[in-house]
Amino acid sequence: MQALPKLSLSVEYVEMPETLRASYQNRTEAPMQRLKAAGYDRPSTSLEDGVKDYVANFLEKDDPYL
Repeated sequence: MQALPKLSLSVEYVEMPETLRASYQNRTEAPMQRLKAAGYDRPSTSLEDGVKDYVANFLEKDDPYL
């Protein structure tokens, strides 16, 4: 199996088009009280740390199925 070349990561923010704003839910928030009440006590992961983990442990790794 041949390894894929490393790709450079390029992320660009694009504003929501005005024509879609009225019909698109662009923000969600899950209330965590029920999860905690059920006994879940692990610490939360920040968005920044979650993105770093996803890039380092998924996007930058070779896909074993390719």
